[in-house]
Amino acid sequence: MAAAKQLAALTVLAALLVGSVSSQAAYAYGPSPSPTPPTPPPTTPPPPPPSSDNDAGKKLRVGYYRNKCGRYVDVEAIVRKHVSSFDAGMQAGIVRLFFHDCFVRGCDASVLLDPTSDNPVPEKLGIPNFPSLRGYEVIDAAKAEIESRCPGTVSCADIVAFAARDASYFLSSGAISFAMPAGRYDGAVSFANETLPNLPPPFAGLQQLRRMFADKGLDDFDMVTLSGAHSIGRSHCSSFADRLPPSNTSDMDPALADALQGSCASANGTDNTVMQDPVTPDVLDNQYYKNVLARRVLFTSDAALTAGFMTNDLVRAYAELTPYLWQRKFGQAMVKMGRIEIKTAATGEIRKTCRLVNS
Repeated sequence: MAAAKQLAALTVLAALLVGSVSSQAAYAYGPSPSPTPPTPPPTTPPPPPPSSDNDAGKKLRVGYYRNKCGRYVDVEAIVRKHVSSFDAGMQAGIVRLFFHDCFVRGCDASVLLDPTSDNPVPEKLGIPNFPSLRGYEVIDAAKAEIESRCPGTVSCADIVAFAARDASYFLSSGAISFAMPAGRYDGAVSFANETLPNLPPPFAGLQQLRRMFADKGLDDFDMVTLSGAHSIGRSHCSSFADRLPPSNTSDMDPALADALQGSCASANGTDNTVMQDPVTPDVLDNQYYKNVLARRVLFTSDAALTAGFMTNDLVRAYAELTPYLWQRKFGQAMVKMGRIEIKTAATGEIRKTCRLVNS
């Protein structure tokens, strides 16, 4: 049995090392569909497709701000300095902030916008974001310094992306290190009612997770890889209350369930918080995947990763093989996520302050 599990993990590893492989290409789920008859060619050539958000994402590049602010202004170094000045809890919040930004209207810093009389309920007040989403102060501090030295040039969306990369670096003690392409513009639209339909909920099963990630152009490999961010940060007890006694319907490790029940108990109804990873709570590492296999994870969406043939094997590969595998793939998945629905000069702007659209 152990040999079979190791072989399955090695199969996943081989697929990963080949390059960017979709889950559908790497594994077969039942018989192949019947071939579709070829469509006759049109009598006249179709018009060229309009430029899409995906096209804009492909144009992002590493070193985008080099020489844009003068030789003495290193935009990425300024962001890293501010990220390093905050603690692990805030850094974990920044990684989550990037995810929550990109999954709603793309990576356009729309999650940073404050309520106004024109838009009293923006994304940051959506149920998945308020009051738990953190990291706004870090982005504000970096933006303020950059704007003072290089006004009207650096987008808030790029600052969020750089900050998430740097937070990953610090939380992994430098083990997760990757270049983040830039060139994003900031969006001007932000609605709280768009958060629930776009952000995967903690109670999601495998099929719902697959669908929501696929909607953003991310495959099963990306989904399992990015889920590793649950090895850092805290969660409100209300996010996993359905997995604790007395409902007792989950397969959570009984010892963990008992400990969580005690931590979540509140005489005055306060929604307490607990660490998402009880083993290495402030380290971004592959311990999360070991926790998944040991049934020591908080969310239904975490436990769901073992429900699929491929996703279960990938969890096992990340847990049992060299940590470098997941560290490298996590950086690649962050870059890929950072290309979702990118705004351009025609559809976005460079905000003067990250909390408000330009007047």
